[in-house]
Amino acid sequence: MNMKSPNAKSQPKTAVSSGKKSGNSPENTLKIIPLGGLGEIGKNTMAICYGDDIMLVDAGLAFPTEEMLGVDLVLPDLSFLIENQTKVRGLAITHGHEDHIGGIPFILKEITIPTIYGPALALGLLEGKLREWGLEERTSLCKVRPRQQVKIGCFTVQFIRCTHSIADSFSLIIRTPVGTLIHTGDFKFDFTPVDGELFDIASISAAAEEGILLLMSDSTNTEREGYTPSERTVWRKLNEVFANARQRIVVTTFASNVHRIRQVLQAAMKYDRKVAILGRSMMNLANIARELGYMTFPDGLLLSVDQINQLPPDRVVILTTGSQGEPLSALTRIANDEHKQLKIFPGDTVIISATPIPGNERSVANTINALFLRGADVIYGKEAGVHVSGHACREEQKLMINICRPKFFMPIHGEYRMLVSHTELAAECGVPPENSFIMENGDVLELTADSGGVTGRVKAGVILIDSSRAWQVNEQIIQERRHLAEDGLVTVALTLATQRSKIVALDVSLKGLILPSSLSSEELVTRIKAELSKILLDRTAVSKLNKDDLQSFLQGCLNGFFSSRIRALPFIQVIVHEVAGEEQAKKTKNARPSASIPKSGPS
Repeated sequence: MNMKSPNAKSQPKTAVSSGKKSGNSPENTLKIIPLGGLGEIGKNTMAICYGDDIMLVDAGLAFPTEEMLGVDLVLPDLSFLIENQTKVRGLAITHGHEDHIGGIPFILKEITIPTIYGPALALGLLEGKLREWGLEERTSLCKVRPRQQVKIGCFTVQFIRCTHSIADSFSLIIRTPVGTLIHTGDFKFDFTPVDGELFDIASISAAAEEGILLLMSDSTNTEREGYTPSERTVWRKLNEVFANARQRIVVTTFASNVHRIRQVLQAAMKYDRKVAILGRSMMNLANIARELGYMTFPDGLLLSVDQINQLPPDRVVILTTGSQGEPLSALTRIANDEHKQLKIFPGDTVIISATPIPGNERSVANTINALFLRGADVIYGKEAGVHVSGHACREEQKLMINICRPKFFMPIHGEYRMLVSHTELAAECGVPPENSFIMENGDVLELTADSGGVTGRVKAGVILIDSSRAWQVNEQIIQERRHLAEDGLVTVALTLATQRSKIVALDVSLKGLILPSSLSSEELVTRIKAELSKILLDRTAVSKLNKDDLQSFLQGCLNGFFSSRIRALPFIQVIVHEVAGEEQAKKTKNARPSASIPKSGPS
C-alpha cells in the first residue's frame, strides 16, 4: 500500500559538496532510507544500509486519524525489511515513546532482529510487549549506558545522553565506512532536567571535531521561536494548583511521560493525597520506572479506584490517560459521564498536561468542553504552564546544527512543512541548500565521503491495524467504511423471470441516505423500479451477461441514476435472483431475497 506524499521535493536529486567525483562504487555508498516518521508525526523507523549490512534506528507506530474508521494503530510498510531481512544486523532505540518502539512487535512477527540495543527504560517497556506477544525468542535485548559503543554489522553506534520528555533518552553517533552520522533522536536542550541527567554536548562536540558527514535532526518544533522551557518549570505550576485545589485533582498526560508522572506523584505526597492511576500503559510505565529507579514513591501511595472513592475529595489525585481526547480513554469516558467508577463533580480540578498532537485538536477540545459542562475547573494550554514540549525550538535547533557543523543535513521527525522550515534554518547556519535533503518515507539518500543525493525509492506506505480482529486492515475496507459513513447504503434485491424478461420482485433497502425534501423513499423505490425496467428492455445489453456481470452492470447504471437524479453517491449493492417458469415466478414474487454486503465498493 503506497501512500506517497504529493508534495514535490525542494532539493535536487544530487548534491555534491566538492568538485571532486567520488571513486566509490554504488555498492560502497551509504544508504539512508526512512520508512516512517518523515512528513508526519509518528511511526519513526529508519534503515541505514552499507553493503550487506542494515541497521535500524527506532521502529515506531502512529495513531489513526478520524477518517481511518475502525483502525487502532498505523505502522510503516514493512516490505523493504521483509525483502532484506537477512541483512538486518540490529536495531538501536533512542527512547521509549510509542512512536519509536511501538512497531517493534509487528516487525518481529515478520522478521528476526538479532539484537535490539537501547536504554533500560525503553527496553523495560519493550520487554513487556514482547512477552505479551510471545516474541521473546525473535530477538535479544541489550541495555546500553551513556557513551557506550556497540557494533551493529559494519556500524559503530555510540549512545549519547540527551534530554527529552521521557527519562533515559539518547542521541546516536553512528560511525560508518563512509563517515560519521548524528541522529539526534527526540531532543531539547534542558539545562535543569528534573532527573539531573544533562545533555552530553561534549560527546557531540568531540564527534564534530572529527567531522560529521550527515546530521539527522528532530524537526517537530521548528516553527516555534526561542527555546523550549525546562521540565522543571512545570513543577512550580503543579505545586500552585495542588496547593489551591479543594476537591479532587485529575491529571492527564502522555502515558510515557515519566518526568510528568514523577512530578504528579511528588506533589501528591507533598499535599498528603493518594493516587489512582487509570490506564494500563501508564500503570505499566510507573511500575517499570520505579523498578529501574527512575522514580520513587512509598507502597501506600497508589490505590485502586474503589479505594480512592472511599477517601475525602481533598485527599484524592487521579492520574489518567486520555490527553489526546481518545474516544475510549478513561478521561474521555469520565468527561462524557460514561465511566463506571468515576464521575466529575463541580469543583474538581482537571489538569491537561499535554499538547494536542496535530489532528487531535478537535477531540481534545470536545473533552475540555465536556469537563467544563460538568463543573470542573480545567487547566490546559500553553499559558497555563502545566506542560512543556519535549522537542527543541528554533534556537536549540540552530545550536545543534552549529555544534555538529555537518557536511550534509537531513531534517527528520516532522510534518512536511516542518522539514522545509528546518532546512531553511540549516541554511541560515551555513549548510549549503544543495547539501540539505527534504526526504519522504521510502526515499533513498546515497552518501559517499564527499557527495550525496536522493537516488531512488523503496516501497513505503502504511499498514493499518485493527487490534480487536485480524491485525491488518486493507485500505479498501477503510475506503468502503468512509463511503458508507458519508453517503449511506442502497441495497437492491431483484428477482427476474425467465430470460430476464420481467421483474418478478423488487426489494429496496435505504440506510443512511439523505433524500431531497421533495422525494419520499416510496417515490424513490418507484423510480428505481422504472429505471431498472427501462434498462432490462435493452435485451442486447443484458441477455449475454452472467449473473455477476449483470449485478455489476446494474450497479453502475444505478450509480449514474443516483448521481444525476438525487445528486448523491451512496454505496450501492445489487443482488440478482433468477427464476424459471411462471409457477416458480409466482412462488418467488413475495419472497425477500437474502443479501450480503459485497467486498468491493461501487464500480
